[in-house]
Amino acid sequence: MSRVLLSLAVLAVFLLCLYGMWRGWQNRKRRQADLPEFPAPPAEPGATVLETTGVYVGTTIGDDWQDRVAVGDVGHRAEGTLRLTERGVLVERAGASPLWIPADRVEGARTARGLAGKVMTADGLLVVRWQLGDRVFDTGFRGDDKDVYEQWVQALGGKR
Repeated sequence: MSRVLLSLAVLAVFLLCLYGMWRGWQNRKRRQADLPEFPAPPAEPGATVLETTGVYVGTTIGDDWQDRVAVGDVGHRAEGTLRLTERGVLVERAGASPLWIPADRVEGARTARGLAGKVMTADGLLVVRWQLGDRVFDTGFRGDDKDVYEQWVQALGGKR
């Protein structure tokens, strides 16, 4: 009998944790409801300058590396391809909509240790800083080949 009660107590705590995480994500969506709509990728993004595969980690607001954007499917991690084209940066994500950053909105790029709850070794993430309206965003990508990060940082006008 005590084993059944203990199992039920553990299950109740687990369900309570799941409910708390769901509520937190919903509250974050509500707080971010005033964010401007992210631009849709153009039909013809231009010739590819740089390309790398890896994992889209997420997009955060401003300098807060933990404030993940939860609006739409922008907050979901996904395998993908990061492309720098003549007209901007395109993140094509598996199972999610593509993310487009127009070239005139890019403020620079850098490498970072962490973003949106994902922590790596030093310089493990490529982070593109960009602006939309009056808001600044950081979009993180963990490439399969980290040796190309320096090319990305130089091409996007950032500092390593």
